[in-house]
Amino acid sequence: MMNQLLKNLNERQQEAVQATEGSVRIIAGAGSGKTRVIAHRYAYLVNVLGVDPGNILCMTFTNKAAQEMKHRISRLVDSGLVTDYVCTIHGFCVKFLRKEIHRLGYPKTFTILDDEDKKAMVKRIMEAMNIDRKKSTVNKHLAHIGKTKGKMRMDYVAQFMLPHSKAEPKADMQFFCNYLKEQLRLFAVDFDDLMYFTLYILHNFPEVRKAWQSELNYLQIDEVQDCDADEWELFTILSGGLGNLCVVGDPDQAIYEWRGSRPQLFVDFHADTDIVLNQNYRSTPDILDVANAIISHNRNRVPKDLFTEKPRAVRVVHYHADDDSKECKWIADTIAKAVKKGKGSYGEIAILFRAAYLSRGVEQELIKNGIPYAVWGGIRFFERKEIKDALSYLRLIANPNDDLAFLRVCNVPSRKFGKKSLEWLMRRAENLEQPMSLYETLSAFIDSPELRRTQMADFVKEIEAGRTLIAKGCGIGSTLDQVLTSSGLKEEYRSDEDEDRLENITELLHSIKDYENSRRLGEEPVSLDDYLQDIALYTNADYRNNEDAVKLMTIHQAKGLEFPYVFVMGLNEGVFPSHRAIRERLKAAEEEERRLMYVAATRAERELILTESEGYSAANQCGKFPSRFLMEIPENIIDVKRKIPPHIYMNAKAMIDELNDQLGIESYDDSPSSEVPASVADDGAIHIGDIVKHAVFGQGTVVGVKPNGSCEVQFASGVRTLLPRVL
Repeated sequence: MMNQLLKNLNERQQEAVQATEGSVRIIAGAGSGKTRVIAHRYAYLVNVLGVDPGNILCMTFTNKAAQEMKHRISRLVDSGLVTDYVCTIHGFCVKFLRKEIHRLGYPKTFTILDDEDKKAMVKRIMEAMNIDRKKSTVNKHLAHIGKTKGKMRMDYVAQFMLPHSKAEPKADMQFFCNYLKEQLRLFAVDFDDLMYFTLYILHNFPEVRKAWQSELNYLQIDEVQDCDADEWELFTILSGGLGNLCVVGDPDQAIYEWRGSRPQLFVDFHADTDIVLNQNYRSTPDILDVANAIISHNRNRVPKDLFTEKPRAVRVVHYHADDDSKECKWIADTIAKAVKKGKGSYGEIAILFRAAYLSRGVEQELIKNGIPYAVWGGIRFFERKEIKDALSYLRLIANPNDDLAFLRVCNVPSRKFGKKSLEWLMRRAENLEQPMSLYETLSAFIDSPELRRTQMADFVKEIEAGRTLIAKGCGIGSTLDQVLTSSGLKEEYRSDEDEDRLENITELLHSIKDYENSRRLGEEPVSLDDYLQDIALYTNADYRNNEDAVKLMTIHQAKGLEFPYVFVMGLNEGVFPSHRAIRERLKAAEEEERRLMYVAATRAERELILTESEGYSAANQCGKFPSRFLMEIPENIIDVKRKIPPHIYMNAKAMIDELNDQLGIESYDDSPSSEVPASVADDGAIHIGDIVKHAVFGQGTVVGVKPNGSCEVQFASGVRTLLPRVL
């Protein structure tokens, strides 16, 4: 029986399966068979040691991982039965509270709130407290509630959420307390409460704590690098009986520190037994060489190098493009050629990126090439609400008869134009002798008493202002930018701290500017009608489900997945690594960004392709430079398809060093900034993205180069056109 369980496991995997007593730390590298080891270890406890499955708690991070674990274990244990104690951490808390929450005066049939439930509760409380939703948004209140619960931890349970609680809230906590009172009235808990109610009971009811410690003889916790301090406290308490706690994970794949995980707790965990699983069964040696080289620059880790017994194959590829549109075109062309040659299928290919807004360019190129694709766990760029809203503004500016566009944006953002007002307007439009569109009817009857309480007069002004700008030859992008600003939509996203939507809007505006630049003839402006006609190619593309489709996803979404062929695009400093994250959390963020790069690289089984481009970054409002992660890869282990120009390389080094100096971060390597690798090309000219200095205007970024050689430079004081000899 034991031999059967250990069969086909390597020596370290066998050691991990048989290390059952005391505290055990298993550091499992990417692709090292971690899930297999956990499942076999569970089966070893049951089949060989005779432990009752009801005395084993096996917790992991996601529902998908828990289901996969259950499936594997059920095929290995003799009985084939798996208890409910193979679950997520929050799933365990639900099971615990169904048995124990009555001790706090709650029924066992308590309600668990989802995100929509919480939003509805916040809206009701805002109305009851007469809070203007333009001054304080639902999402802001939800974020504040979550932060306050995290800060108070179990204290808020004791003070405000028990039936006998009598604490009086401070003035600045009134909204928070009203939310908790509503929860208590409904006997409802959210995800934060699941953890804090569980910890509160374990701390305050010793008999409950001892009973659970006696019941749970063995604990196995997966993905512990992504656990926060509260979760660590939970499984430390639960294992306090026999002390049989096995924690499994990889500090090099900790990518959720930004939302509260504490990978340092795993790094610092002193176990009775330490086991490192570093034999990789997924990737080629060529891919692992690159991954190992990058992650070696992190200091806050448990040192290990992944290795594999697979033969060497294709080197990791790096491609440098002149701009992001050419980068995306090269990716699409490379995929099309590879599939045509029979190298692989579309379904074997994944394109990964740091942020969702980066998908826009590659989506357009895939559609142009007729390549099927699926946005994994997300929405296609041109299907995202904020993009459809923005394009509907343009459609209405171009055509006041477009009732569908009107209906989409007439109350976005809110203009107090509700259902009754809309019904009145529609009746008006239907009863006119000469048929008129909804927008035209609104314009004609804007002074009607029925519209007096609305803000639709402002809406008409915004659309008419947009029409005037287009008529005067103003660019499509700048017109849309002004309309989105004057409408208050961009400000609503800012006040709601909705960075994803803001980034998507910025990317749309950037794409419109690219469109205008590529199609402008002489001094004639690009037609708005032409743009809307062309963009319909992407908004109306045939999106039939197709399993044989290229997968597009953020790197966070790719965690735990693997693909034969992986493209990692947008490898530009400021984007990946994210300078916003680094400025907020300094060295900790830089290391987390590098771990994210490591995760991206180790998703690839056969081939890994890294791409970036120069030009101008709309998201960061500066020139684009290659990521520091590319500079951390030794030249002799990658295949450079197109070399980085030396001025781009030198500017990248200068930019990274300057940022590191500002933030007190040690430089990513010790090589002098004057050193240019052989993989860098040489041409000596000034290019878009160069950082230049002027004797009077100071430091600036080149944003354009004219045919006569003069340069458009973005200085702090604005954009100026200058001769290159003064720069």
